[in-house]
Order: sequence, then C-alpha cells, then structure tokens
Amino acid sequence: MINRPAPLVLKVNGATHLVSAAADTPLLYLLRNDLALNGPKFGCGLGECGACTVLLDGMPTRACVTTAQVAVGREITTLEGLGTRAALHPVQQAFIEEQAAQCGYCLNGMIMTAKALLDRDPRPSVATIQRELSRNLCRCGTHVEIVRAVQRAAELLAAHEGARA
Repeated sequence: MINRPAPLVLKVNGATHLVSAAADTPLLYLLRNDLALNGPKFGCGLGECGACTVLLDGMPTRACVTTAQVAVGREITTLEGLGTRAALHPVQQAFIEEQAAQCGYCLNGMIMTAKALLDRDPRPSVATIQRELSRNLCRCGTHVEIVRAVQRAAELLAAHEGARA
C-alpha cells in the first residue's frame, strides 16, 4: 500500500499550519522544507546525534525519526519558537554569553534539550546536565562551554522569575 500525501494540521511555535504530506514523512522534512524553519538540522537521520531535536509537548524529540502523523495535534516547538533576535530566550542568551559553540551544528539539539531540562529541573547539577545532554553529539569539543551555558541559563531563568515575583 502506498502512503499518499494528505492534509495534515501541525501546531508549530504557536501557529497552526496545514501541510500536505504522507503520514510517515519525517517531521524534520516538513519543518525545514515546508515551513522553512532552519533551527532543527539534518544530522544522522537515525535519531542518534540530536541535531534535529524539537520539543513535542515539551519533551525533546528527534524530528528525523518522528513521523508527521505522530506530531498532529501536539505542540511542536523549534529553536525559532523560543525567542527572537530582539528578545532571546534565556537559554539562547546563555549559550551566546558562554560562547558555547564552535561550528554550531549541534546547538539546536543542545539548546532544545537544555530548555526541556530546565523546565523540569530549574537547578540541575552538573552531573544531571551532562547526563541529559549526553545523547546530543558535538564534534567540536565545546562540552565544557555547553555545560556552563546551561548553568548560566538556570541563573538567568531564576533571575527572571525573581523579577516577576
């Protein structure tokens, strides 16, 4: 049986999008090709490297191995949905402040995974950060800076919460 394209409704970064795709199309392809979102990257295509990570209902999810049908009816957040150039999300700001990138290819997955971690655990230990990010591959060796960036993001988020109280 051929899996034919059909209309699918995706909620991405708070907006509803109608796309036409086969149900088994990788979500990554729709995000990048149909919606022109460049945060999630194609890395390995096997769900191993983390470059394609998005948040699906707040959980880090590998978009290269998640089908479009799985994403229907769920909230999808990409790197573009976290903040803007004028108003960065604290996690994005921390990664810039700590210079936690070299080539930058892994950053999407690192930032999205860090965001989900900090939503669950606002004050993670270094061991927790390392464990949570361990499935996101970085070949440039910026792991120390990335851990510092997550720690800095926790501080920025705490300050932001304190300012709202």
